[in-house]
Amino acid sequence: MAKAPTEIKSLARAHSESALNVLAGIMNQPEAPHAARVSAANSLLDRGWGKAAQALIGGDDDDPAIKLAAITRVIIEKSGS
Repeated sequence: MAKAPTEIKSLARAHSESALNVLAGIMNQPEAPHAARVSAANSLLDRGWGKAAQALIGGDDDDPAIKLAAITRVIIEKSGS
């Protein structure tokens, strides 16, 4: 039987300290790939300080700014080529 979402959250939160230690270990490991170190550092900052504010697109008196929610890439297959 599947666990309730609140139970899953509780189980995951029980590992918070270990997870943060792993992220800090990756971030501080000079031999780790740069991408892994940056990702770990960003994860730690996001959890400690919250995610950075999203950039707004556009914006002037006549056309107010919009918040970018998602960028979608659509691939269209040509048939009969």
